[in-house]
Amino acid sequence: MKTPLTDRLWDLIGTQLGRPDGVIGRLVGRILNRGNRATVAAAVAAADPPEGATAVDIGFGGGIGLGLLLARIGDTGTVHGVEVSPTMIDQVRRRYRNDIGSGRLILHTTAMHDLPLPTETVDAVVSTNTVYFIDDLTTAFTEIARVLRPSGRLALGVGDPTAMARMPFTENRFRLRPITEITDHLETAGLTVVGKERLTDEGAVEFHILICEKK
Repeated sequence: MKTPLTDRLWDLIGTQLGRPDGVIGRLVGRILNRGNRATVAAAVAAADPPEGATAVDIGFGGGIGLGLLLARIGDTGTVHGVEVSPTMIDQVRRRYRNDIGSGRLILHTTAMHDLPLPTETVDAVVSTNTVYFIDDLTTAFTEIARVLRPSGRLALGVGDPTAMARMPFTENRFRLRPITEITDHLETAGLTVVGKERLTDEGAVEFHILICEKK
């Protein structure tokens, strides 16, 4: 049964998942790294950046995807980490200070719709569990299409809306959309879904990875 106390708790959790902040945010970042490792790894594999590539992780949270991308692009590639949460930026800056020092990792405190990257310079973009917190998906996806090279690829990870709706905290701060609605926004932005992967738990679909290329 919902009470004012539980409602405030779920609202706090939803807020922190969308933009981790402070002491609680640092804890959320560590939880995200553990809980989302399999889905982030699947998205990185789907994006498949080659050695020497320029790759971007948008909304990297605890930063597990940054490490996976760095391992793929090698010493001659570059990873850009994009995150709206200064707390997550600070946490990742400490964790990957050597990669930042060498120039292999560059961090940006900004949102998906305002990427500080030149047009058609990116080989691979990964973004997982971000679309719930974005109002204007077409504008955000158009910005991704802008920075991708003609041969580039986006791997977008999205929780299954039916599964997400069962989680009490998604009633607060989350905007759950049907997968077909998300693919419509991608198409409008100039990104074609060329592949789909599903991660399941006990036979039920829990997560979708939409693999996209520029039209």
